[in-house]
Amino acid sequence: MRLTVLHVGYPLAPVGPDAVGGAEQVLSMLDEALSRGGHRSIVVAPEGSSCAGTLVATPAPPPGAVLDDAAKEQAWRHHRSAIARALDRYPVDLVHLHGVDFDRYLPAPGVPALITLHLPPSFYSPSVFRLDRPDTFLHCVSATQRRACPPGVPLLPEIPNGVRLEHYRPRRHKRGYAIALGRICPEKGYHVAAEASLRAGVPLLVAGQAFGYAEHTRYLEEVLLPLLRGAGPPRRFLGPVGLARKRRLLAAARCLLVPSLVQETSSLVAMEALASGTPVIALRGAGALPEIVEHGRTGFLVDGAEGMAEAMAVVDRLDPAECRRAAEERFSAERTAAAYIETYRRILRER
Repeated sequence: MRLTVLHVGYPLAPVGPDAVGGAEQVLSMLDEALSRGGHRSIVVAPEGSSCAGTLVATPAPPPGAVLDDAAKEQAWRHHRSAIARALDRYPVDLVHLHGVDFDRYLPAPGVPALITLHLPPSFYSPSVFRLDRPDTFLHCVSATQRRACPPGVPLLPEIPNGVRLEHYRPRRHKRGYAIALGRICPEKGYHVAAEASLRAGVPLLVAGQAFGYAEHTRYLEEVLLPLLRGAGPPRRFLGPVGLARKRRLLAAARCLLVPSLVQETSSLVAMEALASGTPVIALRGAGALPEIVEHGRTGFLVDGAEGMAEAMAVVDRLDPAECRRAAEERFSAERTAAAYIETYRRILRER
């Protein structure tokens, strides 16, 4: 059955292979898989997005714009209008929403809707767990995330994330630096990585983007950058990096650090590192990271900056080939895309 799926991204973040956010990367992967499989993929996302299917663009915030409540309200209005246009123009079988604020532009009853909860349940409005819209389905991306949802919420089976393994290749010779990569914001804990780097005497690269939220830019400028400029081993902030540069950085790194302070629902960058033959050192309490990192085989699960520093001292004992093998066994994008397409079909069959 040829499907027409309308993907709806977060209104303030562009979609594409170079996207910073995990939800945007998963949307991009599904858009590509659907298009390659002969289905029709339509994507509602901000201008500047890149997709394999049909882009229905909404206005993007100007560079440097403050993403305050007024900016969000305006983005929600644009998204509601774009979704209505897409539903009017195309014979959409199913709407797939990815944004944490999806309830602000969830279309009226009619076409079935699947909502992927990419973020910790506490990040969502409590009302999203008691929606009364018919034919509306929620699911998680990990068992850890599902257990954190309010009890009694009907959820479809979780679909673990995957990455495009063909984009990542192990490198024969590693360089001496550790890397931390992703959205720059307080809850990602990059200051913990900076402290661990200083304790271990290991150079550190931090790559990623601070979006225009006041709390995020303040964290970058007042907390992270001063730490990276301090005495100790070389530590640099690279800013956003595209896919090609990210691949090179991950493949050459001694290890990836995941110092997140929240209950992560998954970690695409950890999967990308393993696909690159690079071990992952993550905080033990970082949500679903224990579902990804096999302690002592593909990385280490530790407590705090001190544990991270101790792991960096011995991480070169781990075999890059084992990291790649684990990625091939468990984190294929093809497996993830096939599970989503089967979920779409099951929803439509049962309807």
